[in-house]
Amino acid sequence: MPYVEVRGNSIRVKWWSGEYKLDPDGNPTKKKIYDSASGPEPGVPFKDEEEAYNFGLDRESDVRNRRNRRKNNERVSMSDYCDTWLQNADLRAQSNKTYKSRIRSVIKPYWSTWMVDEITPLECETFERYIRGKYSHNYAKDVLGLFRTLMGDAVVKYRLRDESPIIQQRRRGKYQKKQIRRQKRALPITAVHQLARNAYTVWGFTGWTYIWTIAFTGARPPGEMFGLQRGYSSVHWPESEPDTDLKEEALGRYPHLHAMRIQYQTYKLSGQAYLAAPKYSSWRTLVIPPFLHEMHSALLASHDKPWVFVSILGKPLVETDFDGTYWFPIRDGAEARAAGPQKARPARPAIPAVPEMAGEAIYRLRHWHKAKLDEPGDIRGWLWRLAWGTSCRVSRVSTAR
Repeated sequence: MPYVEVRGNSIRVKWWSGEYKLDPDGNPTKKKIYDSASGPEPGVPFKDEEEAYNFGLDRESDVRNRRNRRKNNERVSMSDYCDTWLQNADLRAQSNKTYKSRIRSVIKPYWSTWMVDEITPLECETFERYIRGKYSHNYAKDVLGLFRTLMGDAVVKYRLRDESPIIQQRRRGKYQKKQIRRQKRALPITAVHQLARNAYTVWGFTGWTYIWTIAFTGARPPGEMFGLQRGYSSVHWPESEPDTDLKEEALGRYPHLHAMRIQYQTYKLSGQAYLAAPKYSSWRTLVIPPFLHEMHSALLASHDKPWVFVSILGKPLVETDFDGTYWFPIRDGAEARAAGPQKARPARPAIPAVPEMAGEAIYRLRHWHKAKLDEPGDIRGWLWRLAWGTSCRVSRVSTAR
């Protein structure tokens, strides 16, 4: 029960905070820690003993229902909280880099002078208007989503607030135009073929194989393509599979088919190359058509590197400026050039642009693969008939070039 003290004209109430004092070893003792107050708000005294007593009862109710927050935990700045949240977040290296960038460049500077428990729904609404007015739609959505997570963890995980200041309610008031999804341009197989021809001009047989591999497997570029190792290509897998159970299963499932294994992705972070699990831990086996298997066999016979796809100089692709050196000339075309003084710049003819891919990322080829499989009708059979039917023709084209 709370205890009310009257000293002259002042009234103070004390109540148990829900915690115990600690001994020198850090273990809790039987001595309770009490909190006290001289008024319902700072600078405002209690009117009488009854008001003080009821105030103490309310605080003890908060303790019993775990709504109380200790005073030394209440006043945490947003800057310190953001640092604490990042340190304790269990994220992959790439996600940690992304979240750290959004917090340190946007969220932390905006809320640098605020305490966590000071933020109100009105300030959150002002923050949202500021973010949506300054940044692109997608980036603003990502930043606001991360801020929502921060405020949710401040309530549930760290107990720095009683409730989140972000209020979800049905939109009302001023009409805002609905965000219109950008329409994707049609991408015919002839455009994919032109990309592969351009890749051959820029990159040689490796580029030719790289484009067709994405288009006919849907592997994620660049991470999964950069991380495809020799042992997980259809040339060696599943015989090279180190997992005994998976190897036995694959040998029984694909006795007359060629299959490659998506086991890793690789990326570069702060100058350091990382080999990690695929996105969403999506380890999977991809059955590939015979022509693609033949191309992988020829490609692996041309070098002895541990990766299936290597750079012009035979180095890991993760070490290159892939977009600038490879993808932009493949997609946008380039003028003819003479050989340079360095080995990395051989002579090459003019490269035509691919209008259907103007401004698109190479990830568009993965979307193309998925769209073909999702189309109505027996499109999967069409895709495979196309793969088998063009096997000889693709091989002849690659050899002729």
